[in-house]
Amino acid sequence: MQQHDDIFVGGRWIPADSPDRSEVVNPATEEVWAAVPDGNERDIDAAVAAARQAFPGWAATDPRQRAGLLHRFADEIDKRAPEITRIITAENGTPVAESGAAPGHSAAHLRLTAGLVGELTEVDDRPNPMAPGHSVVRRVPVGVAGLITPWNFPLGLVIIKLGPALLAGCTVVIKPAPETPMATRALMEAVAAAGIPDGVVNLVTGGTRAGTALVEHADVDKISFTGSTAVGRSIGRSCGERLRPVTLELGGKSPAIVLDDFDPTVLADNLLKVSMRNTGQTCKACTRLLVPAHRHDEIASLAADVVAAAPIGDPTDPAVFFGPLVSARQRERVAGYLDVGRSQGAKALTGGGVGSQFARGFYVEPTVFAKVSPEMVIAREEIFGPVLSVIPYRDVDDAVAIANDSDFGLAATVFSADEGRATAVAHRLATGNVGINHYGSNAAAPFGGHKDSGLGTEFGVEGLEAYLQYKSIHYPS
Repeated sequence: MQQHDDIFVGGRWIPADSPDRSEVVNPATEEVWAAVPDGNERDIDAAVAAARQAFPGWAATDPRQRAGLLHRFADEIDKRAPEITRIITAENGTPVAESGAAPGHSAAHLRLTAGLVGELTEVDDRPNPMAPGHSVVRRVPVGVAGLITPWNFPLGLVIIKLGPALLAGCTVVIKPAPETPMATRALMEAVAAAGIPDGVVNLVTGGTRAGTALVEHADVDKISFTGSTAVGRSIGRSCGERLRPVTLELGGKSPAIVLDDFDPTVLADNLLKVSMRNTGQTCKACTRLLVPAHRHDEIASLAADVVAAAPIGDPTDPAVFFGPLVSARQRERVAGYLDVGRSQGAKALTGGGVGSQFARGFYVEPTVFAKVSPEMVIAREEIFGPVLSVIPYRDVDDAVAIANDSDFGLAATVFSADEGRATAVAHRLATGNVGINHYGSNAAAPFGGHKDSGLGTEFGVEGLEAYLQYKSIHYPS
């Protein structure tokens, strides 16, 4: 049992003001293995004050020096990869086949972000087209950024915010999800070892109280949040009242459209990553499988065979694909959707219940529902678990209409043997990201949702710009 009573503020661990603690539970064993402060308003005050004090010096640092520190930060994460992998699996149940890649991907993302330094060092000198003179446009950091992250990817979803914020010259306060604070605590050790100046990166663990205090703090200049749409709306309202820039990466109910010329081998090889990565606890998981009506039974059977064959069990086993869900509450939520699906007439071809074969752990059976209609609850609401709904369509126009008939617009996939045909369908989808025949994303390309899936973007130069504001200096000649 690890008992922690401190938060990371001003470059060191200091005692938390809050007397309350949040327990960390291993989802596979249901054992409490750590406890951390459930931060309060005074803890957030201390962290924001440290970030504010550090901001002028950090903002004035040469961007190339900041980029160099990102490279050192990446090196320190690489050194801690085995420990961080173990922590991620112990706090949220992610199988090591997934969590083992997280440190390396995070370090690579930091290095890619450092490579954007030219965006900050090149002089942007613009002639005035309407009068004599010219203007120099400067990109300057927005200030103190509050970074609020969820439990499903407790390292990567911090890094994709932290890297660009630091390169831009912002100082930050991180508030991770209460279920998964330990990977972020380990990350602070890498921050210190990399030589990032005191107060530039601060951490307060906790729940709603700490998150609300950070969002509403008068000395915070920017919020970046990844999580549920409901919480994102609340944060958006708060930031709107304060005229504070905000990035919201929210929920999804993404479609995977299988065209009638699809390659069965390609579909089988990619279906798990497309639809059920991280035991289905992935915002952009394509959990609606749209298939030609005349091939529904064939494709639904293929999907069920692929899902049923994927190993489920101990997440520390490298062969396991499906681990437990993050918490008892999440298991109950997913089990409720399984009940609703059956009650509305969907047929479970595999799975359909909780993981009763396990004596302990927050398991549910990976499930493929066939004969799902677009109006069913399981076809409309984000379940955030290993549940795939197979939905028939009449023709391509009908497939696009079903895909777009959603409050969300985060991601999609199109399967076809004809890449040009798949791309034509991709252009018609009301979503921010589309993969062609695979689980698509690119750290150099913007990632963001449309509709209820969020505001703003992350990744690439667009993700860097989210932490910048602009200043034009005008010269008469």
